[in-house]
Amino acid sequence: MSKSIIYKHYLRALSRWPKDNLRPECQFQDVMQRRIDQRFLPASSPNTPNAAQAVANSAIDEKVEFGQVNAIYSLLENRYSREYPITGSLMKPASNPTHYTDLVKELEEAPERSWFSQQMNKWKGFLRFQ
Repeated sequence: MSKSIIYKHYLRALSRWPKDNLRPECQFQDVMQRRIDQRFLPASSPNTPNAAQAVANSAIDEKVEFGQVNAIYSLLENRYSREYPITGSLMKPASNPTHYTDLVKELEEAPERSWFSQQMNKWKGFLRFQ
């Protein structure tokens, strides 16, 4: 497999990766895109540091790179959650049976919260009355 085919696989996988709503300023796709460009695209300007040129000019182990692309695809396709499903009482601990459902609900609501509601939730966490 050539460099360009592996590079295209990386780009395709990253285009399918879901956006992180909790941290929109720091996306996995952006970080990986910079790493892949640095690895596969030739160093075009003479002002690039020697380390970046060395990485760009080094030989690429296609088998290792293909394995990494395969790992990204397996995460995208949820291969491991389908192969090893979580069943039984693991998702409902006896001490707090709704913990995981509450956590998912909290993560879904967090990006749409206003500054005021963020501060209210912070204070609610500080002042827990039972």
